[in-house]
Amino acid sequence: MSSPELSNDIVWPQISVIVPIYNGAADLPDLGKCLCRQTYPRDRVEYLLVDNNSTDDTAAQLQQLQATGQDFGLQIQPLSEPQIQSSYAARNQGIRAATGEILVFTDADCRPHADWLVKLIAPFQAAEVGLVIGEIAALAGHSLLESYAEYRETLTQRYTYAHPFYPYGQTANLAIRQAAFTQAGLFRPHLTTGGDADLCWRVQMATDWQVFFAQDALVRHRHRSTLKDLASQWRRYGRSNFYLHELHGVDLGPTMPPKEVVRRLGRWLIKDIAKSTWQIMRRRAPAVAVISGPLDLYCAKLRAIGQRQAQLPEAARQIDWLDQPGSEAPTVSPPPSITT
Repeated sequence: MSSPELSNDIVWPQISVIVPIYNGAADLPDLGKCLCRQTYPRDRVEYLLVDNNSTDDTAAQLQQLQATGQDFGLQIQPLSEPQIQSSYAARNQGIRAATGEILVFTDADCRPHADWLVKLIAPFQAAEVGLVIGEIAALAGHSLLESYAEYRETLTQRYTYAHPFYPYGQTANLAIRQAAFTQAGLFRPHLTTGGDADLCWRVQMATDWQVFFAQDALVRHRHRSTLKDLASQWRRYGRSNFYLHELHGVDLGPTMPPKEVVRRLGRWLIKDIAKSTWQIMRRRAPAVAVISGPLDLYCAKLRAIGQRQAQLPEAARQIDWLDQPGSEAPTVSPPPSITT
């Protein structure tokens, strides 16, 4: 949809920022710095950081971050989801504890810009807007694979916003009205991938709210730096394709036949290497462009493998609800002791 006209006198709504964390101790100090730099009114935002049964020093880091937040006037509340090992289950704990009119989602390994929340929340001035998708860019990396992912803009939300079924946003940078969860339900807690698309689609099918893409609401995300991590990422994309096909009937991703793989490799050898080298020499492309062709094929193969091997567990079809009978209240970590 087109950009809403923003008032000069914005009444900023109360919002809740929800971050699921699994073994994120190394990321929390930098994330905390980004939260402290947010220009959104501090008395209008709470940060709900949900430890998803971490085995590292995450719990202690969360307590320290809560104390640091108090010094900066931030409302940081550590929560816990120890039962279900899924980022979506952890987000559901945050949703149940949230007091905001708008719920914002990001991840521990993301680095939001200082004006992220201001840019992400402003479009909600338009009453018809129910979901706002922010943009995701790459953190500066040093490895060849990080350069490749940045070159191909692997995480940009332009692709998800343009999905032919319904637009959706990845939970690394997404905001949704709290009322939507009453009408469409929460995340599927046993789903391990694809839950962001599933929730955004259910909201659009259950309500009349529209989706807005706030391209200037930016978070940066670290790309994979090893072949092992890259392979895991693209197999997960394949599983997500299959799960969403099972849940919503969307088309499966295409499988590239061997003849097409040979044809593309041949084109790369005969044409693309020379073309990329010329662009690199003229500083119109990064050095990784020369091997992007084979890496594209490698990622496509891994995605196809993930899709072919995927099986949707029956439990993953379950949708949690805010008023679900027997739902337990979120586990709240105790506040840090303060000495005077």
